This record gives sequence, structure tokens and C-alpha cells, in this order.
Amino acid sequence: MRRALVGCLALSLSAPPIGVFLMLRRMSLMTEAMSHAILPGAAAGFLVAGLSLPAMTLGGLTAGLAVALLAGFVTRRTGIKEDASLAAFYLISLAGGVLLVSLRGSQVDLLHILFGSVLALDDPALWLLGGIATVTLVGLAALYRPLVMECVDPQFLRIVSRAGGPVHYAFLGLVVMNLVGGFQALGTLLAVGLMILPAVATRFWAIDLAGLLPLSVAFAMAASLIGLELAYHADLPTGPAIVLSAGLIYLGSLLLGPQGGLVRRLFRRRHLEA
Repeated sequence: MRRALVGCLALSLSAPPIGVFLMLRRMSLMTEAMSHAILPGAAAGFLVAGLSLPAMTLGGLTAGLAVALLAGFVTRRTGIKEDASLAAFYLISLAGGVLLVSLRGSQVDLLHILFGSVLALDDPALWLLGGIATVTLVGLAALYRPLVMECVDPQFLRIVSRAGGPVHYAFLGLVVMNLVGGFQALGTLLAVGLMILPAVATRFWAIDLAGLLPLSVAFAMAASLIGLELAYHADLPTGPAIVLSAGLIYLGSLLLGPQGGLVRRLFRRRHLEA
């Protein structure tokens, strides 16, 4: 439980800020495609070395980056939008990954890859999550200004600078890294939850990045702690309990948040009319 908490807290430091920028760029659903894109690489690592952390991590990272680059290449070279190309590659990757796991592994191995085992985190996995969190925070600090500019006015960034393309691909690399880290803890199907749900919940409490970024981290840490406690005392699966806790935080924010929450909209005072 202590290792699981440390791993989830490390992931909570890096994944939610990534989710905030994805939300502002209207790319939240892209993470679902990217999370499935790492599956064939992880499966290939599993075929070569079994449930080996380095092999599955390297395979997942390679597959995720390959899908991101291929989708970007297809988007720039053809008239297909990025979400369509990502959807196509993600479906191919998902089917290929499941097929690769089925060639050698069992149903238990497939469930381990898809849903993770946060209570089985060991020291190498914790070092990996800590390293990903460190690289992500440093990368976001370096890319902060162009990322903000791209969220506000991507066309202006293309006009005044040629950094738009490299920044976009570097950001996709950070997304893939965090999904690989989340895959180690929560599995490919649940890694997106800790990235997106806290970020979306913050939108009901803050209106600028100075509030969105730290609040998303706080929400993710709270969801990790609550989910682990629920899983321990109620004998529930740990990964789903963490993501459902993040979902409850989102629903509470949706109802009670001061920035557009349903309760505030319902009881909002009307302006005086002349």
C-alpha cells in the first residue's frame, strides 16, 4: 500500500498538468487513443521478456511515439484530421496488442496489462514513475510559453515562430511518457483517468493556469489517497477505485464548483433590470 501510494503520488504530479493542456487544446479524448497505442509495444516486450518492467516500458514508449508520429505525418501530408488518423492507428494498435498477448500469454496476463496492478509496484517501477514525473515537470517548464500560446492562438504561434511543430511533438512525447507510467500502475485502460478527470474537475474551480495546474495535482493526489483507502477497507480493485474516486471529485465539482457548477447556475442571482 505504501509503494502504491508513492507511485500514484508521483503520477499525480505529472499526469494532471498534461491533462490540463490537453483539455485547453480540446484534445482530451486523444489520450484514450494514445493509451491503447502503447499496448502492442508492451505486448511485444511481454513476448520477449515476460512481465519485465524495462522491456514492456521500452516497447510501450516506442509504440506510443510511433503512433503519435505516424498520426502527425498522415495529418500533415493528407486532408485527414488528427483525431481521425489517431483513431485509425489506435484501433489497429489495440487489436494488434491483444493478438500479441494472446499468442503467448493467458487471460490473466491480458487483464494485468489492460488494468494494471498498482499494489504490485516494486522499486524499479517507483524509480520509473519518479523519473517520468521529473522529466515531465522540467519539460513543461521549458515548453510552458509556447504551449500556452498554442492553447490560446495556434495560428499566431505558427506566424511568429517555427516552434509550433517541435513543441507539439515534444508535448505528445510527454503525453506518451505519462501514459506509459500510468500503464505500469493502473493499466492501459485506466491510465487516462488520473490524467483527465482531475484536470476537467479543476475547470469548475479556477479560470487560469495559475489555479488549474496546482489544483489538478491536488485533486489527483486526493483521488489516489481516497481510492487506495476504499480499496483497502472495502476489498475493491485498486485501479478502478482510484479512477472512480477521481470521477466522484469531478461530479462534486460539476455540482458545487463556483465556476459554472450546476448549483451555482441554478441559484445565480439575476442582474437588476432597468
